[in-house]
Amino acid sequence: VQLVESGGGLVQAGGSLRLSCEASGIIVAEYGIGWFRQAPGKEREGVSYISLRDGITHYADSVQGRFTVSADTAENAVYLQLNSLKPEDTAVYYCPAEFPFVPSKVWAHPTEYDYWGQGTQVTVSS
Repeated sequence: VQLVESGGGLVQAGGSLRLSCEASGIIVAEYGIGWFRQAPGKEREGVSYISLRDGITHYADSVQGRFTVSADTAENAVYLQLNSLKPEDTAVYYCPAEFPFVPSKVWAHPTEYDYWGQGTQVTVSS
């Protein structure tokens, strides 16, 4: 299993980025896929979650209305659109996967996921 995050970069506050999570060795439509982030000195934080088999998405309160998760089964990839970015969104972003899904009440718990990528850095300047 390989999960490769990309699309991070340096952006000014108020800007946008689109993160990609390309999967190999799994079929994203059969897994629960999360988006997490970790800032220096802070714990890993659940940002969003998608399960295509259940038609479910979740968002952290801190990103609700600004971030949007989606998936493309043809590309076997999951995406996270980041809009209205703030300096506090600065972190390394990861897209972990778990078969076949993560229960809704624990989607933001990093220990629920077995497979992790290397992450992509997002830096938002003020």
